[in-house]
Amino acid sequence: MAEESITAEALDALAARLDEVEVYLHLGEKRERAAELERQSAQPGFWDDAEHARAVMAELSAARDDVKAVEDARAELADARAALELAGEMGDDPEAAGLVAEAASTAEVLGRSIDQLELTSWFTGEFDHGDAIVTIKPGQGGLEAQDWTFMLFKMYMKYCARHGWKVTVNDCPAAEQIGIDRATFTVEGKDAFGMLRAEAGVHRLVRISPTDAKKRRQTTFAGVEVIPVLPDDIDIEIAPDDIRVDVYHASGPGGQGVNTTDSAVRVTHLPTGIVVTCQNERSQIQNKAACMQILKARLYELELQKREDKLDEIRGPKTEIGFGNQIRSYVLYPYQMVKDLRTGVETGNVDAVLEEGDLDPFIIGYHRWATSEEVS
Repeated sequence: MAEESITAEALDALAARLDEVEVYLHLGEKRERAAELERQSAQPGFWDDAEHARAVMAELSAARDDVKAVEDARAELADARAALELAGEMGDDPEAAGLVAEAASTAEVLGRSIDQLELTSWFTGEFDHGDAIVTIKPGQGGLEAQDWTFMLFKMYMKYCARHGWKVTVNDCPAAEQIGIDRATFTVEGKDAFGMLRAEAGVHRLVRISPTDAKKRRQTTFAGVEVIPVLPDDIDIEIAPDDIRVDVYHASGPGGQGVNTTDSAVRVTHLPTGIVVTCQNERSQIQNKAACMQILKARLYELELQKREDKLDEIRGPKTEIGFGNQIRSYVLYPYQMVKDLRTGVETGNVDAVLEEGDLDPFIIGYHRWATSEEVS
């Protein structure tokens, strides 16, 4: 929002958006719930059941965060209004321009805050506010697709860092020549699954091939799968006879952090053929536990598919990782542009996206588009 364009009407528009967010977030109910949880936490013996106590405190923290975020936004709006009104009263006073600039700056920050609040208010799925498991796999394009998979992996690492999310890389084996064979990582943070499910689908890269001596243009593909980490109260039973566990030497991209012991674990679920591999941890026990967490999430997803016959509620429809199925294109040659084919959101600053993980315009754009599609 430019300084010279800030008006009372623009602030009114932000206020209207904030009113809608407060309704969507059921803020009145959250205030009451927070008060109730605070009373619970103050009761004698509250910490006798540590698991229940942690769940209560986590819910209390989330409710407080939502209430505080809206209250902070209200305060920013009030500050912007006060600065703009005072500037109007000062007329031609030279200091009035500084107040207008202050109001515009506050409004810009407020707009970004409301973007995030709107996003949270749109997350109504059972797992949207929880953690996520992301898997990236190469598609059409041979060796180039493995390199593209590694580029996407690094992009998502940057994106998660921007949001302050904790990332655990479960599996990221190096390919024989360039790139990686695949990557699976767990993301822990507020709204991680809700945010990242916007990325599920086929991603297309167009560039000059780094491995082609003739420097020809190459199109490659990689697929991104996003599934939720299941809460502890959802238990998926897996019979010991239904799985096969193999151990092997771990490997990693670029020769860094490679574990040379036989600690990497591959778990195969025999009835479904689902295969999960983990090699991040130093012990077989830890890697097997990570594999089982991912396997349970995938089996739960599969059960939902059987019950409702619509897998897209969790990760979008399964499609071939190739031509005609992409959700987003990243073009590096003959021009530079990243464009989401679902929403039309695009940018010419490909470095900001790929090198810095600046994905929020695409992810926010996707959820705004998806919400409007549901309404219509």
